[in-house]
Amino acid sequence: QGVVGGYNGTIFAYGQTGSGKSFTMQGAANPSSQKGIIPRAFEHIFESVQCAGNAKFLLRASYLEIYSED
Repeated sequence: QGVVGGYNGTIFAYGQTGSGKSFTMQGAANPSSQKGIIPRAFEHIFESVQCAGNAKFLLRASYLEIYSED
């Protein structure tokens, strides 16, 4: 809800290789019950923007993966 209110938001996953971070974040397209956190968050944000009426929004997103950093 803070993101819709104008605050920055972060979704962060940390753990060992193979522990399910990517699946938790991205999920699977079908069935929809397998969607990850990121698509669910975007759905919520876009639904909130549509319900806001005449308010103007600027949405920006970035994605970063750090793998095998020494």
